[in-house]
Amino acid sequence: MTMKPELLRRLRAALLIAGLLMSALLVWSGMQQTESTLQISSSQQGISMPDGFIVWHHLDANGIRFKSITPENNSLLIKFDSSAQSEAAKAVLYRTLPRGYVIALQEENDSASAWLSRLRNHGDRIG
Repeated sequence: MTMKPELLRRLRAALLIAGLLMSALLVWSGMQQTESTLQISSSQQGISMPDGFIVWHHLDANGIRFKSITPENNSLLIKFDSSAQSEAAKAVLYRTLPRGYVIALQEENDSASAWLSRLRNHGDRIG
C-alpha cells in the first residue's frame, strides 16, 4: 500500500506545523517562568548571617513555599517560583528577623524574560 504524493505532502506539512507549534509553546512557557530570588545580607560589620533553618521555619510557619535556600558570599539566597511569593517572604522576614539585615530582590540574569525586558527597555540601542 503506497500513499498518494498529495496525501504525503499534506502529512509532512501537518507534521512540520505541529512541530513549529510545539516549539513555540515550549519557548513561550519558558518565558513565563517568573522565578524570583531574595538575598539576605547583613547591613553592618560583625552581624552573622541568619541560619537557613531559621529562615525556613519563619517562611514555613507563614505558608510561604520556596525552591531553595543557599548561602553565597556572606549572604543567603532564597529562590521562589514567583515574585508574589518573594514579596510575601520579604514582608515576613523583615517582621521576624532581628534588625541589621538587608532583604533585597535579586535580579535574575539568566532568564529569557530578563533578556527580553532589557531589549524592550533599550530598544533604541539595537541596530
